[in-house]
Amino acid sequence: MFALSAMGFPAHRVFSQGANHEGGHSGDGIRCSSGKPDIAIIACTNIIEDKHESDVNHLIALRNRAVYFSQQGELDHAIGDFTAALKLSWDKGPTAKVYVNRGLLYFRKGDDASALADYNQAVAFDPQLSSAYINRASILMKRGDDTHAIADLEQAVRLDPKDADIYVSRGSVYAHRGDNARALADYTKAIEMNPATAMAWRSRGFVYRAMGDNARAATDAAEALRLDPTMSTARLDLGLSLQNSGNATQAIAEFDKAIKLNPSYAQAYKGRGDSYLSMGDRERAISDFSQAINIDANLMSAYINRGVAYLSKSEWDLAITDFTSALSIDPNQSAAYLDRGQAFGAKHDRDRAIADFTQAIRIDPRALIAYRERAFFRQEGGDGQGAIDDYNRVIDANPEDAEALRGRGYARLKSRELDAAIVDLTAAIALNPKDALAYRFRGSAYAAKRDSKRADMDFATMRQLDPSAR
Repeated sequence: MFALSAMGFPAHRVFSQGANHEGGHSGDGIRCSSGKPDIAIIACTNIIEDKHESDVNHLIALRNRAVYFSQQGELDHAIGDFTAALKLSWDKGPTAKVYVNRGLLYFRKGDDASALADYNQAVAFDPQLSSAYINRASILMKRGDDTHAIADLEQAVRLDPKDADIYVSRGSVYAHRGDNARALADYTKAIEMNPATAMAWRSRGFVYRAMGDNARAATDAAEALRLDPTMSTARLDLGLSLQNSGNATQAIAEFDKAIKLNPSYAQAYKGRGDSYLSMGDRERAISDFSQAINIDANLMSAYINRGVAYLSKSEWDLAITDFTSALSIDPNQSAAYLDRGQAFGAKHDRDRAIADFTQAIRIDPRALIAYRERAFFRQEGGDGQGAIDDYNRVIDANPEDAEALRGRGYARLKSRELDAAIVDLTAAIALNPKDALAYRFRGSAYAAKRDSKRADMDFATMRQLDPSAR
């Protein structure tokens, strides 16, 4: 989402002196800035290697050739030319632009440290060069320094307030730090300034989706696609917005298109897998999650969701393997611990299940399902008070959790707290009158109190709801 900025130099024509020398190269000055890379590189090389040329012509030819090399993907050659140009450069303005361009090449190579050093040099040479602030902000954002990234972009806005791309870049920083209101304002400003900026529409749609406004998110993604039908990221966003609105079939159609545009789009496979899973098509879901993982082995959410699919198929070991893989990528995923705990529980590995539920709770103390699941296994292991403590946490947060009320009622029944058990089980039945187990447990509590009439009534209701129950 970040709009990097570069300054091009080939607009500067080289006035070659080579035509004045015997064996010279007349016309190289024009061809060195011709716009045709293959021809221009040869012409610029002739000028650079001609010792009779002036330093000015050498400098311009180096800068031009560097740009042409970069266009052809020859980044190391381009960096070498910009480095040579810096040794000849004396004018602060053009020197700053060389640093910006070389920094952008380092960034493309993944050498963020060198890129940042060049952007710092560019700002030092020319504090009015907005592109230096924009590009430096991209590195700072990547490093998690959102505060200084925003400061750089604010300076860029002051220098060039009519550049819509700057607002797109600043919006991306705000979105990254979860400040959706400011991100939305910046993307909207960019759209107002330049309605043809597809990235601004796509990015604003992304924020709308993060805010839960899937209708506006879909509208913005559709506009981005109208402006740029090849934008696979917007196609993905449209699919996700439809998915969040419950339109799984339409979402799958959009994911199909995103994959067609970009067959290596892991997120599109993962999104389509989620839609298949929501429709109950577990085999296709697993296939898509597997494809996403093959493309991006660090796509944690694909491991988790494939694990959920395996869990729904009772393939416990495969599910555990996927949840473990997800946790190796990010050990702070509460959902992965919760899901793996359920798989361990299904395998009757009570201790590992309890350990995973405990980890889920440590990461997210609001994970009520983890408390409820841990309570069940604590009760099963004979820790009645531990089970009651966990059920208390769930019921305090949600007094209408019928399953937790039934569980606490059963734990109290086993602890011979008969009246308290009956209160809990009666509340559970009121919330879910078809809960055969709740009737069974309450009937047992009444029987323990020697209230055979009420006990018999509960057991009769239990058998009516579940003829196989005893």
